[in-house]
Amino acid sequence: MELKKLNTTKRNDKNNKPMNQKPIKVIARIFCLLLVVSSAMAQTGTKHAFSVKECVDYAHKNNLQVKNALLNVQIQQEVNRDVTSAALPTLSGVISGNDYLKIPTSLLPGEIFGQPAGTYIPVQFGTKYNANAGLQFQQLLFDGQVFVGLQARSTSIAFSNKNVEVTEEMIKTNVYKIYYQLVAGKTQIEIYDANLERLKKLLSDTKALYENGFVEKLDIDKISVQISNLETEKLRALNSIDIGYQALKTLIGMPTKDELVLTDQINEEKIKKDFAIDTTFTYADRKDFQYLDLAKQLNELNIKRYKMSYLPTLALSGSYTKNAQRNQFNFFGKGDWFTTSFVGLNLSVPIFSGFSKSSHVTKSQLELQQTVNQIDNLKLTIDNEIETAKLNFHAAVITLDYQKKNMLLAENVFNQTKKKFELGTGSNTEITAAETDLRTAQANYINALYSAIIAKVDYNKAIGKL
Repeated sequence: MELKKLNTTKRNDKNNKPMNQKPIKVIARIFCLLLVVSSAMAQTGTKHAFSVKECVDYAHKNNLQVKNALLNVQIQQEVNRDVTSAALPTLSGVISGNDYLKIPTSLLPGEIFGQPAGTYIPVQFGTKYNANAGLQFQQLLFDGQVFVGLQARSTSIAFSNKNVEVTEEMIKTNVYKIYYQLVAGKTQIEIYDANLERLKKLLSDTKALYENGFVEKLDIDKISVQISNLETEKLRALNSIDIGYQALKTLIGMPTKDELVLTDQINEEKIKKDFAIDTTFTYADRKDFQYLDLAKQLNELNIKRYKMSYLPTLALSGSYTKNAQRNQFNFFGKGDWFTTSFVGLNLSVPIFSGFSKSSHVTKSQLELQQTVNQIDNLKLTIDNEIETAKLNFHAAVITLDYQKKNMLLAENVFNQTKKKFELGTGSNTEITAAETDLRTAQANYINALYSAIIAKVDYNKAIGKL
């Protein structure tokens, strides 16, 4: 009985062992599954469905050039704080201690002590240990350069903020162009798919005609070659679109692993509707013109700053100190501390500085002239951009209309040629030529559509209303 009981106990131990390990195995499997899911999510990234405006907004928050421009604004704010500090009072505490290893020696005239004239008696004054503690105060009352610097603070911040806007507009222009190029590419893929479906239908019909003895095997092979060539062209187009998506994601600062879906469509009617030319343009509408205008204001303030350097500077200063002298180092014990305090005005009048002030003034005046020249050149550039964009926009809309009609005509020719071929009154050469003409017309239409959009973007940018 004892042996049987012992064996039963062993069996129970064996049965219990897997039961104790089972929860651990389940937890381990769940943990591994979570790791796999987490890794898959990390590799997949986030999906973004963006309109062109949402792409621009995303770029303004994530593009590194925009981020650096925003950092420049913060840097300028700190520069302004440094300029402001020059006009604020300064207060500093001073503590010093000296151990005279050898007390300084002074010479007194011998006549004081009844010695012959021309003789001197060496004497030592002071104590071995000296200590000072006090406060020093200074307030600038007038400095022309500092005051001009204070006046330039708001203009400097506006200049930095305008640089951010110029950078954002440059990014926005590029986002619009790449975005709509990809949208046009999507339309091109749709046309490729329609052509492939059309050719595959033609191949199926041709095979039926071949089985009934109406066409040759060569006709089937020619259509198969056309399908193969079209699929190759589609593959190239898809590859170009993929590269374009990566370029757009890089431009707007999106991680490569994230998925980007474009929600806007190319609207031919909207392009034509927006064809009206805006006649309310002024140079001040352009952000780059505003940027140069602020640069001109800073140049003028710089000239004023250097001219103010010819004026005197006035400062108020004060000091309150305690001084102690000991023959032994016992400043923290008993003993006297002697007070010294004063308030003073310091007037500094520039007399001659080796012509440095005049050279600074002349240099800043030349820099101002350079900025004025840049503004004049920008006006000429803007005028040229507007006229060029206007002409391109006009030509693009007209071309788009022609290419749309031409594509519809080529499609009709292909359909009629296909019917003739199916009826036995047309040749494979004719249908091949018609299909080639249709693809050419479709490609021209896509190019015209994209050119019209880009012309519209360029025109809006030229008039400062992108």
